[in-house]
Amino acid sequence: MKFRVMDMTCNHCTATIEQAVAKAGGTARPDLSLHLVEIEGLAPGRAEQVIRDAGYTPEPA
Repeated sequence: MKFRVMDMTCNHCTATIEQAVAKAGGTARPDLSLHLVEIEGLAPGRAEQVIRDAGYTPEPA
């Protein structure tokens, strides 16, 4: 699934999201230029919550 994360603005942001998703048992592939994060291995609701818990505002893409 993909999420638009408009407040993901730098490489630190992408690393934070990648680490949070990995800790939850999934994998994240952020695209900073498009403000998109593709997540595998987590249910959609869980993935969204993990991104929110990391401090960002995901929207389904």
